[in-house]
Amino acid sequence: MNDALVLVTGGTGFIAQHCMLALLNGGYRVRTTIRTASREMEVRRYLKAGGVEAGDRLSFVIADLGADEGWAEAVAGCTYVMHGASPTPSGSYASEEDWIRPAVDGNLRVLRAARDAGVKRVVLTSAFGAIGAGHAASHRRPFDETDWSDLTGNVAPYQKSKTLSEKAAWDFIAREGKGLELSAVNPVAVLGPVLGPDYSHSIKIVENLLGNWTGCPKIYSCFVDVRDVADLHLRAMTHPAAHGERFFATSGEGMWLADVAKVLRRRMGAVGKRATTRVLPNWFVRLASRRNPRLKGLVPMLGVDMSATGKKAMRLLGWSPRSPEEAIVATAESLVGLGIVKR
Repeated sequence: MNDALVLVTGGTGFIAQHCMLALLNGGYRVRTTIRTASREMEVRRYLKAGGVEAGDRLSFVIADLGADEGWAEAVAGCTYVMHGASPTPSGSYASEEDWIRPAVDGNLRVLRAARDAGVKRVVLTSAFGAIGAGHAASHRRPFDETDWSDLTGNVAPYQKSKTLSEKAAWDFIAREGKGLELSAVNPVAVLGPVLGPDYSHSIKIVENLLGNWTGCPKIYSCFVDVRDVADLHLRAMTHPAAHGERFFATSGEGMWLADVAKVLRRRMGAVGKRATTRVLPNWFVRLASRRNPRLKGLVPMLGVDMSATGKKAMRLLGWSPRSPEEAIVATAESLVGLGIVKR
């Protein structure tokens, strides 16, 4: 058991909550940031749904990535920081700058506070969007950790924010880190057990397949279970080989969304039979995106091979993730269990 104190930023986040579960189960003490005190009980409720009564091993600090207040208090006494709080596609941001500036400034604010507090290592939650976006079809596949998204290509604001904010973090460490260590975890589409109604945008794929979509956009993606993403964060936090490295969090081969629907139909009984395997033509999705803003983010991914490999994390850190099928089923079961998807 390890009694070190770990700061996890953005405690209301899906990945952050599973990281807290993994840390608390591992004996660590956890501090997390929230923007309003009223959300503390909500976070504790989510962790309880995940099987952990945190008690006094979990503490809270009010802090916002857009301001300096609270961050010195948040990192005080911490050995490690897991930083994943960032704008996501669920946010109502008006312009590209509204995505990028908070992500870049937020990373630098956390890193500066961690360095000044004598934190040993920060694990940054980055994304596939910092690696595999904007590339030409001729670019080699699968993507690996040596790749960076090509911002001259067709890149969504979220992907651009993830790319520029991760690069800013590595630049900060090189120029003024003063011994602060950094590792990055870059998840692909994150699935797995939902703890409550506040969850990641990737979960919407399974939710939509189980009732909202009349067909599957032609998207080919890799998937990973959030519990394995949390496990990789812990390994990146403590393993000597993780210092200065980035790691793809991805499990197995990529899948077309129609293949995800086939898993749901095979494994989820009557609920799964709602999932359609019909593939929507790309032109139809592009046309529909003009009327439905939620579809706009899918357009740059239509027909794109987003294969990625997690072999580096497996080789260096001994990471052993669940299969994509297990992650898909766990997602669906939790959505049904919470009543988000009706039986």
